[in-house]
Amino acid sequence: MIEPGKYNLLEVVRDTGSGLFLEDKEGNDVLLPGKFIPSDTEVGDFLEVFIYRDNEERIIATTQEPLITLYEFAFLKVTSVGQYGAFLDYGIDKDLFVPFKEQKQKMIEGKSYLVYMYLDGQTDRLTGSAKIEQFLDNDDIPFSIGDEVLITVWKNSELGVNVIVNNKYTGLIYNNELFEKLYIGDVKIAYVHKLREDGKIDIRMEKDGYSKVEPNAQKILDSLSRNDGFLLLNDKSAPEKIKKTLGMSKKTFKKSIGSLYKKKLILLEEKGIRLVEKH
Repeated sequence: MIEPGKYNLLEVVRDTGSGLFLEDKEGNDVLLPGKFIPSDTEVGDFLEVFIYRDNEERIIATTQEPLITLYEFAFLKVTSVGQYGAFLDYGIDKDLFVPFKEQKQKMIEGKSYLVYMYLDGQTDRLTGSAKIEQFLDNDDIPFSIGDEVLITVWKNSELGVNVIVNNKYTGLIYNNELFEKLYIGDVKIAYVHKLREDGKIDIRMEKDGYSKVEPNAQKILDSLSRNDGFLLLNDKSAPEKIKKTLGMSKKTFKKSIGSLYKKKLILLEEKGIRLVEKH
């Protein structure tokens, strides 16, 4: 089955003047226009293509890379606003349509918005929505503490940054757990820190426990190398100073310098830490 809004792996079955026809296992075919054909492509090859409907509502294939696929979220820019809604650039020749009824506020040309792509049940068209909440559900959360997840930055709150977890669930990174600047639409690897009884998910950008020490230890070594082998930081330094200098929590910093000290890579001095000189 050829699925609009998704990448499909299809076989090249015939060459025409308009382009290549690609076919799935069930014999359904779709046109890949000539301008999208990779060089040296031959009949019998398999191509991974994105499927959508063109301006004449025909199913079409492209090798362009979309910024969003079906049932995902992305931060997209409005290219124009028409009589029935807005059109957003999502990386292919045809823009994503967001009807007025799916806008939380009237979209403005030139501005960007976080949207969700779904398949309209009445028109069978790929459609966008900025009403994010209706596509999120924290029932039956499948995660365990420590699981690696994919997050999309959603919005800021008084407590921290709200994120979308694995394109389906809502999570929160608390302000005191933020050690890097996050922007709406950013997609990052993160980790489940806590699963609350009310269904909320606490997220961290770093792994819990000792497993997160090594990458941060290397970060400290790199910073030492850039600063002539010395940092004016130690286990008594203020958390804010550590965060500003290294972008990590004081707890992580202390574990990391402990690891480096045991490996005899640094010296712990009264005013800071020093890189051990190699002879």
